[in-house]
Amino acid sequence: MEMPVDVVVVGAGPVGLLAAIELGLGGARVVVLERLAAPSMAIKAMSVGPLGSEALMRRGMAQALANAEARSVAAMQQFITQPGAAARGPGSKFSGHFAGLALIRKDAQKEPERRARPVDQQGVEAMLAERAGALGIEVRRGCEVTGFVQQHDGIDVAWASPAGAGRLRCAWLVGCDGGRSSIRKMAGFDFPGTAPTSTFYQAVAEIDHPDRLLPVGWHRTPAGVFSHGPVPGRLFMLDFTGPPEDRQAPVTRDEIEAVLRRISGTDVRVNVLASANRWADNTRLVDSYRRGRVLLAGDAAHVHSPFGGQGLSLGLVDAANLGWKLAAVIRGEMPDSLLDSYTAERRPAAEAVLQNTLAQVAILRPDPQAGAMRELVATLMAFDDVNRLIGETMSGLSTRYELGSARDEVGRLVGDVSIGELMQDGRGVFLDASTDGKASQLVRAATRWVRCVAVDAGPSMLVRPDACVAWAGDDNDTDGLEEALRRWFSPALESMS
Repeated sequence: MEMPVDVVVVGAGPVGLLAAIELGLGGARVVVLERLAAPSMAIKAMSVGPLGSEALMRRGMAQALANAEARSVAAMQQFITQPGAAARGPGSKFSGHFAGLALIRKDAQKEPERRARPVDQQGVEAMLAERAGALGIEVRRGCEVTGFVQQHDGIDVAWASPAGAGRLRCAWLVGCDGGRSSIRKMAGFDFPGTAPTSTFYQAVAEIDHPDRLLPVGWHRTPAGVFSHGPVPGRLFMLDFTGPPEDRQAPVTRDEIEAVLRRISGTDVRVNVLASANRWADNTRLVDSYRRGRVLLAGDAAHVHSPFGGQGLSLGLVDAANLGWKLAAVIRGEMPDSLLDSYTAERRPAAEAVLQNTLAQVAILRPDPQAGAMRELVATLMAFDDVNRLIGETMSGLSTRYELGSARDEVGRLVGDVSIGELMQDGRGVFLDASTDGKASQLVRAATRWVRCVAVDAGPSMLVRPDACVAWAGDDNDTDGLEEALRRWFSPALESMS
């Protein structure tokens, strides 16, 4: 048995790496076990939403994100400037889509500056791996968890690799190992939801007549849905004839070509298939994100169709929510009941994504009823309030945790870049707009995990390490601040009133 660690994170994808970073910044000893010997190059998420992007920027990856975005934009620019490629180019007034309806308008949104970044999953994973390495977090690739046993005071984790096998003792186990999570299955989490009805494909391929698949964007046809671009070679297809017979079978060039020809209705050939994957539209959500000392995050906890590119950001915010809380429990500063708030806050956010993705698939089906509903949704999106509602739903900016406050900002995730820059070390921040300094005095007495910063304009706000506003007050008002500090940082705080 190896020397014990605080947490074993299973999965070195973006969610697992961010969870490890959050835990490491919180003082926890972490080891990441990853089944794959090298990062997967299969095409997956093409962008990361505003909440996920902000989680990365808060942890020192703003420049890496900007660099990756610039590379993506350059590739997209090259593709969409070809004749007939794009009806909408750079500077478009639209930002995102709902079921392929690219009608979400920037001018209808409350915070249009909070936006998705066109950075693919491989790019996000690479910057997270670099950041984890800089923090000294150990990532063991080629190590597959083969079993674990929960004890009252920890977990014994068995793993195997081509070089041998071993056992590792930890206090907590965090499963970030994807939609087919072995950790979820071994721990016995319930995973209810809807059975698959269709098949999704995503590929990078060389087509003999790519111009026949233009313009860029979503195309709903009598046989399904397809999209070409917005980067060279990228194909997306939704086949409504049923789920795949064998999800594990390799995706072949012939399969991609046959599905593309049938759905697009065009005479095209796939000359070269660089990469491809397929998946079904399973839509499932665990009953709880925790069972004993085992916790789940990302696709291990929830799976859904990919419309709107919501999954990556959803998982990253899971990691941000869990990491600082689990670290506080490990430090002994908070009881493990704090972890109950992880499920309470993140499960409703996942439910909202599952619901909107189900709705998107429903109005993409190639039947007259779905088409009629799709036209109605498009008509409704002309109204600013509806456009804003759908825009905030797709971006995740509608997220608000129920913290028992009547103030709208409490429970929301702040996206102010200047605030994020104050949180690079994993601590929260107290923005003090009062004139008497008593509020900052109270915060400093409660915890060292919140940085106090005087600001010229109010309201004053207590912001948790995951950017959630835990308390807000005007002028010199501190009513409720002590309660918020006890709830999130220091349960033993004595009253200073």
